[in-house]
Amino acid sequence: MDKKQQVEQLTNYMANFVAYIGKVLPDDIIAKLDELAEKEDNPLSKVIYDTMKQNQVLAKELNRPSCQDTGVLQFWVKCGTGFPLMGELEALLKEAVVKATFEAPLRHNSVETFDEYNTGKNVGKGTPTVFWDIVPDSDQCEIYSYMAGGGCTLPGKAMVLMPGAGYEGVTKFVMDVMTSYGLNACPPLLVGVGVATSVETAALLSKKALMRPLGSHNENERAASMETLLEDGINAIGLGPQGMGGKYSVMGVHIENTARHPSAIGVAVNVGCWSHRRGHIIFDKDLNYTITTHSGVKL
Repeated sequence: MDKKQQVEQLTNYMANFVAYIGKVLPDDIIAKLDELAEKEDNPLSKVIYDTMKQNQVLAKELNRPSCQDTGVLQFWVKCGTGFPLMGELEALLKEAVVKATFEAPLRHNSVETFDEYNTGKNVGKGTPTVFWDIVPDSDQCEIYSYMAGGGCTLPGKAMVLMPGAGYEGVTKFVMDVMTSYGLNACPPLLVGVGVATSVETAALLSKKALMRPLGSHNENERAASMETLLEDGINAIGLGPQGMGGKYSVMGVHIENTARHPSAIGVAVNVGCWSHRRGHIIFDKDLNYTITTHSGVKL
């Protein structure tokens, strides 16, 4: 297979994958929603969870997106320097989004800022967003695909705290964000928290945290403990499914962190809604693929 054929094949794979994750939730999210539905004893909460489940069934049966807001496409690319299509990858991901937009279909969510027109293709200046991690001495490529919705992930918040604020200040920031806009983000939520050295590093980490599997924890035991404390605290707010009240407001809290400057603590929060449409796929150099987030998928 020549390079042109490889590009076409990978474009088709990613277009099909994007279309698929818009219709079928990841295995871990489905399992968590079932778990929370079982735990809730409020009759209204149970009705809402039943409706969510019916939504998923119909999305698959009718072959259409599970939420009308199919978001802005974002990709995290962890690519080995030996992967044969590294140079073509960003362009083909954009082409895959255009293809998925018409075939899935996906709602048109790329509006050119200042010019104020919708491109109608989900592609515009800087969209879809592609974040890169380069891995030396590797010939495989991992891609996390995410549909960032207008009501959940996109209204994230970030700021830099003074060092005196400490981790109590981080907690207060997270809780302030969750009590002010968590209601509008379609709970139960997956909460990503970035703690780093500046607004941009914290913000990127808080979004990256949403790619982690449910049930995973930060490798630092203090950070992992904080994840649990924040989860308990946000659940205690009582948002419940769709903000209608209940014992469980979140599917999990994930913290990602870097080292920081001694005089500042950057903190950011991003949340994924209950319809958390993310997918993780790994390609080898021959474009054989492994999908870790969804079982039984053929592209």
